[in-house]
Amino acid sequence: MSAIADNLQAVRARMARAVAAAGRPAESVRLLAVSKTMPLAHVIEAADAGQDAFGENYAQEGIAKAGATAGRGLEWHFIGPLQSNKSRPVAEAFDWVHTVDRLKIAERLSAQRPAARPPLQVCVQVNVSGEASKSGCPPEEALALCQAVAALPGLCLRGLMAIPEASDDPAAQRAPFSRLREIYDQIRAAGLPLDTLSMGMSHDLEAAIAEGATIVRVGTAIFGERNYA
Repeated sequence: MSAIADNLQAVRARMARAVAAAGRPAESVRLLAVSKTMPLAHVIEAADAGQDAFGENYAQEGIAKAGATAGRGLEWHFIGPLQSNKSRPVAEAFDWVHTVDRLKIAERLSAQRPAARPPLQVCVQVNVSGEASKSGCPPEEALALCQAVAALPGLCLRGLMAIPEASDDPAAQRAPFSRLREIYDQIRAAGLPLDTLSMGMSHDLEAAIAEGATIVRVGTAIFGERNYA
């Protein structure tokens, strides 16, 4: 097996242990392989090892990889900050967008989603840590934003996403994930049929799964450290 295949196996084993510890069904958490800045060859290695969902932060890079792997049945998720003036290529090419943090973005994605394509699956990003440097709507605005997004054509609201402040302390890792789960439960109680909690990365996927994650976004533990140069 390749190194990436070995890494995927190790990540899936971590996920399986975390799911079992949480008393959840094995199939209740999906792995999103974050392939941003990684060469196409790495994506192909991961796909050959059975990985079918990939996350990208940069529209053109993701679109190029999706085009080069067309026919493989891969699913492409946009997980980076999205500016309204750059929404069209994302609306046209991706299957999911995890980073809807204001209504204007959702409206543009809705208007720009090609009619011939299935609805764009979207998550509302919530800034649960209150960090000024992080994207995401404030927790108290999440319900209203979700209600507005759910009403737009061409989109299918699936759930919530967060990127909490990094921590090495398991209890500190769990707290923001617990907060996102509370918001998720409140929005479901208000009548929106959410089914997705996109939270947890290489360093904290166990804490996220313990708090109910249904998608974990893992890059470094699969592909190794990134070189942003």
